[in-house]
Amino acid sequence: MSPITSLVQSVDWLAIAPPTIAAAVALAVLVADLFLPAARKPLLGWISTAGLALAALFLLPLLDGDRRTFCLPGHPDACSYVADPFTLVIQFLVLGGALLTALLSIDTIKDQDLPTGEYWFLLLSSASGAALLPASRDLATLVIALEVASLPAFALVGLRRGDRLSSEAALKFFLSSVAATAVMLLGVSFLYAATGNLHLSRVAHALTALPDPRLATLASAGVALTLVGFAFKTAAAPFHFWVPDTYVGAPLPIAGYLSVVGKAVGFSGLILVTVQGFPSYADVWGPALAVLAALTMTVGNVAALRQDPRRAHSAVRLLAWSSVGQAGYLLVPIAAAGYAHNPAHAIGSTVAYALMYAAVNLGAFAVAALVARTRPANRLTDYRGLYARRPLVALALGFFLLCLAGLPPGIIGLFAKVTVFSVAVDAGLAWLAVVMAVNVVIALYYYLQWTAVLFRGAEEAEETEEAGAPQAAPTGARPPHARIPAPLATAIALATVLGIALSGAPQLVLRFASGALL
Repeated sequence: MSPITSLVQSVDWLAIAPPTIAAAVALAVLVADLFLPAARKPLLGWISTAGLALAALFLLPLLDGDRRTFCLPGHPDACSYVADPFTLVIQFLVLGGALLTALLSIDTIKDQDLPTGEYWFLLLSSASGAALLPASRDLATLVIALEVASLPAFALVGLRRGDRLSSEAALKFFLSSVAATAVMLLGVSFLYAATGNLHLSRVAHALTALPDPRLATLASAGVALTLVGFAFKTAAAPFHFWVPDTYVGAPLPIAGYLSVVGKAVGFSGLILVTVQGFPSYADVWGPALAVLAALTMTVGNVAALRQDPRRAHSAVRLLAWSSVGQAGYLLVPIAAAGYAHNPAHAIGSTVAYALMYAAVNLGAFAVAALVARTRPANRLTDYRGLYARRPLVALALGFFLLCLAGLPPGIIGLFAKVTVFSVAVDAGLAWLAVVMAVNVVIALYYYLQWTAVLFRGAEEAEETEEAGAPQAAPTGARPPHARIPAPLATAIALATVLGIALSGAPQLVLRFASGALL
């Protein structure tokens, strides 16, 4: 066999189908936008939604086992793309989150007069990169997938033309993400210089036996810089400063998308590089992530607690700071994996928690998008009397908030927090478990405070207008409608059903997630 022939390999098209379908539909939407008249532009939203649903359906044929492609010739263990259970569960989270975001976006695009073709192209492009990342098993593909997921998100955040908050949010998001990428690329280059490899399995092997102390120092710097880069992407403190303003300035569906899919991308990448790429440095990244987890959950929850209910956009700001606090909880099992002989159970706890968080947090953003149609300022006080106006919507939001707080009837939220807590204790991180318990108590206050507002008398809602001048609708916004749009109602219903289903079988979620890695 000639050297050139040995480099030729077949591509497993079924394995790469989910991200490929999302990317293909993105291109199709971009081309269709050139030819469709303005009156037919809404079709692009339904095409995009159908494309995301089709990409998610192609996960089903992959459930029969691991599939690998783009492997080194003669080295089947060194592959760039692996469709294993970990990949599939994260891809389900990503594509499901993107699908709910698409449903939220259909009416938001009309209400805020956003450019239709560009919006759907950017959303689908970002989703394709996010679906690629958990399957990536080499550092180059990881970085590329991360940027494919991130670059369209910058434009989506700043898509409200002429809106100062949107432009400011996009700039902050862009600058912080570019800095994170630069740091990460420097770390990856150090690792490649020290090990001569990019595939995670080979990097892990090379890091255990570096022949030169100078290479060991270079590799240690590479590990540290790579972790810092992912800390930016996961919004871990002190690299979280971009989150509140970005969520406020972005269209609400995109804020929800960033809070769920953006975090899934960051955490899946962090899991891959630590557990599969740097297991020999567990004594370094384990304690570092534990400190980051404690700092992140504390900063996020304390900041959420300090939100003024009468301040404009306070509901979105509370969800933003809440997402920072939730990121701290998600970091706990990854830190615990650094202390465990078999990190699969610890990583499974993060995956299970991420599934719960994705469903209920997107549901909360969906309700926020509904309230914003009639109250663009979206203050916490605007939610007074919601039960009297829209009882089913108020009950759904109350359920989402109780899940995030970890209280019944949000059983999945309680189960996820208990699981994370037990993983920290089992790993010997009792101090981190105590910090988490204190933060859970802090979070209870603002989640329950918001929940209580929903069920106050309808007449009290009028008092909110006295708190300050009503905020103007976003630039280009159209008059709101009293009727709940069908796509928005569908998104709220799907998030509610998924939250209830997860609450009914939380142990199954953990069992599946625990077998998702290693």
